[in-house]
Amino acid sequence: MSSAGLTSEKGREMFSYLPQYYETSRVMQADMQAKGSEMDLLYQALDETLEQFFVRTATWGLDFWEQELGIETDRLKPVEQRRAVVESKLRGAGKFSGRQVANVAEAYAGGKVDVTFQPEAWSFTVSFVDTMGVPPNIDDLKRAIDELKPAHMAVEYKYRYLVWDDLDKKQKTWDELDAASLTWNELEVWA
Repeated sequence: MSSAGLTSEKGREMFSYLPQYYETSRVMQADMQAKGSEMDLLYQALDETLEQFFVRTATWGLDFWEQELGIETDRLKPVEQRRAVVESKLRGAGKFSGRQVANVAEAYAGGKVDVTFQPEAWSFTVSFVDTMGVPPNIDDLKRAIDELKPAHMAVEYKYRYLVWDDLDKKQKTWDELDAASLTWNELEVWA
């Protein structure tokens, strides 16, 4: 058995530093395999811990991010949605502006968002440009924007759906559409 027979990555690395006469020693191979396996686990734990310091890679560390930002932890939500809530809260710091609202909304929608202000009506509109239909975590987005916006301003949300002109551009026959077996709700957001 040579160092190639070791299954531990760190064990093979440590074995490569030993003098060549240990190449045939089963005792040294077993020793490096045991130590290397523990080192593999240590490096894996270190890498996983490092991932928790970044919102986009955090998993179990999201609890700490949410606690720090005053966000209620809901472990029933998908990790991606929880990350979006944390990221939008981090993006939402600073002076209220259209760009700030767009940054927060884009974190949730995963696509471009337009924000238009109607100052005479003390309101603004968030239009989802790249997202078809209602984003899956719209309630979280609405809560985030409500926390962000001044209390006297109203907000309206505009969603994008498939319209007849878009459907005509797809140049599908009714038989092809029927074969897709889509419900009306699914057809509205069919891209």
